[in-house]
Amino acid sequence: MFWLIENNEQLQTFREKKFKKVFIEPLFSNDNVHPYLRGIVGFYIREINYRKGFIINVNHSEATSCELDKVLNLIGGFEEIFVRDKKEFLHIVPLKQLSDIHFISPTDIPDQFPCHDFFYRKYPQISNIGSIIPIVKHYERCETIFDAIKHVFTMEKPQHFEFYNNKATNVFYWIESNGLKVDPKLFEEHFGVEKEWTYSQFNLKTTTTRPSNSFGGINYAALDKKTGCRAAFIPDNDFLLEIDISAYHPTLAAQLVDFDFGEGDIHQAFADMYGVDYKKAKELTFKQLYGGVFNEYKDLEFFKRVEKYIDDISRKEEVVCKSGYVFKTDMKKQKLFNYILQNTETYYNVLILEKIIKLLKNCKTKIIHYTYDSFLLDVSKDEKSIIKSIMDIFKEYKFNIKVEAGSNYNVLEKV
Repeated sequence: MFWLIENNEQLQTFREKKFKKVFIEPLFSNDNVHPYLRGIVGFYIREINYRKGFIINVNHSEATSCELDKVLNLIGGFEEIFVRDKKEFLHIVPLKQLSDIHFISPTDIPDQFPCHDFFYRKYPQISNIGSIIPIVKHYERCETIFDAIKHVFTMEKPQHFEFYNNKATNVFYWIESNGLKVDPKLFEEHFGVEKEWTYSQFNLKTTTTRPSNSFGGINYAALDKKTGCRAAFIPDNDFLLEIDISAYHPTLAAQLVDFDFGEGDIHQAFADMYGVDYKKAKELTFKQLYGGVFNEYKDLEFFKRVEKYIDDISRKEEVVCKSGYVFKTDMKKQKLFNYILQNTETYYNVLILEKIIKLLKNCKTKIIHYTYDSFLLDVSKDEKSIIKSIMDIFKEYKFNIKVEAGSNYNVLEKV
């Protein structure tokens, strides 16, 4: 059978091979478009032990096409599908049997392909550029990628795989697909593009394991309130609601070192310990959590426990986080502590997001944005009663929260 499949008869012949475990690389119409909006040119599919791969054409100019619905039906029948980016693939079709190879073993994958680079550089204005890159060059690229990652397919899945592949990936895909409604004129004023909707893109494959969030030159994790740019983000329903976790990292650090602040305001507790005002206390606490304890505060019980915890973990060869992720201890011990804090933060946030998404199933209200200690919802006034249920999710984990609402992301007031 030739490697190119371009009609339903060939597709049926391919189906009859009854492959079970495969690697799939989607061929997109334009890699620079957000995954939620990208068109599909075709799919490279290779059974993990087969001698070659196949391209099923959907919309390439050099061949006749198979119907996308029939191709997706075929894909849905595989037992396990290895992909390079599960979250990206979910935007094509949400399947449970997807395994992201990065969460099995981070692997160096070639990213320099001269033909593809040439077309993207020469024709940046063409929206369906993937359909004019020679299809044989798509095939060569995919075969090269397969050769670089094929050793991963038979590796044992690490203990963090379940959390990152089946929980974290799913919740961030869900947030991305909800999109962010924007005021076209204000968005153009602040970001240079006039549009009615924009989409964020989370990167779960960072060094610290804390997801970053940017797309199209916009860092959605760092929208500066001082510039007024947040005013461009508006509700699709009736109002925006933001839930902030108060003193998040001090709370998580207290959990790690088994210190009880009680039910009061943690920053006020620190202010009382230091003998300074509230604002100064926040500054001192964060400097010490991220940079090391100051000599004058080493005798405070909380920081005694923090230093002991840091010393204890630095003596181990590795540290296993709540997510199952393993950090090697071959780094500065304060840096290691910061990484553990960020991983623990992500662990709880994913559990919270998972519960919020489940609660909002079949609702107009939706979760549209997330930035570490902050969760932004687009709320329908007809569903205001659900807000208490969402707040209760945070209480399950004993997190103190602050809730604000408003007509845009820049004018939120305490409720």
